[in-house]
Amino acid sequence: MSRQIFVNLPVKNLDATVAFFTKLGFTFNPQFTDENATCMIIDENIFAMLLVEPFFKTFTRREIADTSKYVEVLNAISVESREAVDKMLSDAIAAGGTEPLPAQDHGWMYSRAFSDIDGHTWEIFYADMSQLP
Repeated sequence: MSRQIFVNLPVKNLDATVAFFTKLGFTFNPQFTDENATCMIIDENIFAMLLVEPFFKTFTRREIADTSKYVEVLNAISVESREAVDKMLSDAIAAGGTEPLPAQDHGWMYSRAFSDIDGHTWEIFYADMSQLP
């Protein structure tokens, strides 16, 4: 059996969040989509469950992090090239996201980060493992 990962994130407005990530090229599994949640497909076995805040709260007794003040998680996604890093970052900015940090260039690895419209941080990176020091 191969494992899957489902990252669960609270969102304020599901329709707006779906529109944001659609502009970045992501798709969604309609089998796991309703008025409370959607399943964003990141890769064959990697998904982000985007849950409206009241529904998200049914899975925890703890408070939802205020992403304007706190970071609850850093989501990192690899892409195929430096150009793909820059493209996803520019698409995120055009869709309403922000860039919280400058680009990081370590020679063998290049990354940029964006905050989505709910304040969740996504790191997009390319790593050339043949150049790993």
